[in-house]
Amino acid sequence: MTDFNEKRANELLAQMTLDEKLAQIGSFWIYELQTDGALDWEKAARKLQHGIGQITRPAGASTLDPVSTANFSNRLQKLLREKTRLGIPAILHEECCLGALALGGTVFPQMLGLASTFQPELAEKMTTEIRKQMLAIGARQGLAPVLDVAADPRWGRIEETFGEDPTLVSHFGTAYIRGLQSEDLAKGVMATGKHFIGHSASQGGLNCAPVQIGMRELYQTYLAPFQAAIRDAGIASIMNSYPELDGEVVAASRYILTEILRDELGFDGLVVSDYEAVIMLHNFHFVAETPVKAAALALDAGIEVELPTTVCYGDPLREALEAGKVNLETVDKAVRRHLLKKFELGLFDNPFVDEGRVLEVFETPYQRTLAREIATQSLVLLKNDGLLPLSKDIRTLAVIGPNADCGRNLIGDYSYAAMSTLVQHQAPEDHSFTPAYLAAAGPHEVHVRTVLAGIRETLSEQTEILTAEGCAVHGDDTSGIAEAVKLAEQADAVVLVLGDKSGLTPECSMGETRDCADLRLPGVQTELAEAVLATGKPMAVVLVSGRPYAIPELAEQANAILEAWLPGEEGGSAVAAALFGDANPGGKLPVTFPRSAGQLPLRYNAKPSGMRSHWYGDYVDGPVAPLYPFGHGLSYTKFEYSDLQLAPDRVSAGGEVQVSVRVTNSGEIKGDEVVQLYTHQTYASTPRPLLELRGYHRLTLRPGEGQTVSFRLPVNMLAFYGRDLKLRLEPGEVELLVGSSSADIRARGQFEIAGEGPVEIKDRVFVCPVGVLEVERG
Repeated sequence: MTDFNEKRANELLAQMTLDEKLAQIGSFWIYELQTDGALDWEKAARKLQHGIGQITRPAGASTLDPVSTANFSNRLQKLLREKTRLGIPAILHEECCLGALALGGTVFPQMLGLASTFQPELAEKMTTEIRKQMLAIGARQGLAPVLDVAADPRWGRIEETFGEDPTLVSHFGTAYIRGLQSEDLAKGVMATGKHFIGHSASQGGLNCAPVQIGMRELYQTYLAPFQAAIRDAGIASIMNSYPELDGEVVAASRYILTEILRDELGFDGLVVSDYEAVIMLHNFHFVAETPVKAAALALDAGIEVELPTTVCYGDPLREALEAGKVNLETVDKAVRRHLLKKFELGLFDNPFVDEGRVLEVFETPYQRTLAREIATQSLVLLKNDGLLPLSKDIRTLAVIGPNADCGRNLIGDYSYAAMSTLVQHQAPEDHSFTPAYLAAAGPHEVHVRTVLAGIRETLSEQTEILTAEGCAVHGDDTSGIAEAVKLAEQADAVVLVLGDKSGLTPECSMGETRDCADLRLPGVQTELAEAVLATGKPMAVVLVSGRPYAIPELAEQANAILEAWLPGEEGGSAVAAALFGDANPGGKLPVTFPRSAGQLPLRYNAKPSGMRSHWYGDYVDGPVAPLYPFGHGLSYTKFEYSDLQLAPDRVSAGGEVQVSVRVTNSGEIKGDEVVQLYTHQTYASTPRPLLELRGYHRLTLRPGEGQTVSFRLPVNMLAFYGRDLKLRLEPGEVELLVGSSSADIRARGQFEIAGEGPVEIKDRVFVCPVGVLEVERG
């Protein structure tokens, strides 16, 4: 089929004029086909006379409900088929990080929370449902997943990542892609891996700021999820990153987007620009004096479609061709790849959707159940001195905080709720974004259950619930704190719900372009917490947040802390279930919690010389240890590890080590434990991290029940990039560590990698198979 589609693409390309070719590597926002907010088909016919490559966010950048979006998709494809010379269909793309960014789209937990489940299979289940909604409205490309490895919690987009460990990111990324694309792209939605490469490691945690990391770290850490996505999941599309990397702007770098991405990693899909990345070569990075030069640089680098609208790949690119700054063969290569994807998607055979069945896949009972399951599994119990779970017989409960009764704040950026008051309109005179406010969503809004609503549904009417906001997420207004304190004094216990509002607008504390400097809770939330703590009442803090905040005071003084991340439409129910014992938190941290922004960068997989000041160890003003380590997460029960078995103790390249450990629930209630396997190669030609996650498995155990978890560790998984950037496995002693977190190691063993010298490894290994051997009941 691939050869057949390539033949069709080549035959079609041979018939195309230059106008038609340029149209295929360009795009339009949906609103560019509207007049006064309504679709204008006469305008569309003029703009689309030569065809078009993509239409940007018909659902996510409009007030169209799902049925209306499907109708738009059908009418658009009919226009292209019947009113253009070659009848080439368009690809409609949408954002889909935590759900289809569409009016009425299911809102799942944000990705950092999803990763906290340590169950990649949930990512595939989630994107299978997202795929159904995208297909129903005619969208065939999703601008997700984010495969950036979380490097800096100050960066506002850390919430969109799967955390700081490249293996964990690889697992969740490939699972996400499989669910979205399906086994047959003709029945799926193209996934778009982003951002290639280094976007998350920006200077100062600032969005789009320069990235200064060495090439070995780039290869070892940041390329890993993309390598897995390309080889193991067959990802169809890649999006460039915005920043410059060691002085080379990625959008203009043939070395990065062609030599590394295609020649080394073997990617054969479509490269699309991040929004405005091409013109930013001219007006942001200042490496292109004109849009003409920007077009030539980006196309030659390997960007094959300009999104979100055609600015440089139209007349400026034509001028670059005429001036000999880019050749027609480069244009043809980009057009051919885009056409090939349209053939693989089946758009030429049938670009239409069934408008009568659209709502069958929107907000189904199963989708809400899945959203709740993921939210519940994502909850991480950071601290608990015995306060949680709270008794359902509690007489008076104070539920306080800016996120206690705010459904909007349970949702991450790149959701319709975060975008529905803001559509990015592009001003043609300077290509900048300006806001345009939309009408309320109306009857297709997704109901989001707040934490307060979840608590009310959980408790009987006999419990008096006192509630106050206390303060806003952002701002310096402390006038509401006194009322909050008054209510706390009247209560038997307090649930304090703090955190973020995620989105892209100035009132948001989290999300793209919403970076922070000191990692304190936003606004005056710390002051609110201190005032409520001063009452001396038992207090559980719920963090509805998109980043790991530095909260040493809360960690010391609060009785319990539950990290809920941005848990989506069923987040309130999930949090309430955990607070009152209907669910036992079992999630683990996919990122490290710092004590202070001054510790950054701070990740669990530090080198031997990292995480300490030679020779005293700690800082002058505090410990170097994190507040909460990677992999941390408590439970309402306890787990014991025993009987570590490891064989063989000497293994060569290509072999594997069998590792097993018994885990027993020694507590009194059912609970989940994530068993984590780490390695550390003691000596090597370049310093190896003190810990590297290799495998993990989440268990559900009843009281007294035990299971033996077995890992089959491929020794090639320990290969690393040496000084020459070649992937090699080196002989030597390896420490093997199994535990409940990166800092709570319960069992240790050792084996040796045999050999006379380094062995070059062709294929990187990302998966350590794991299973349960037996079940024992106490």
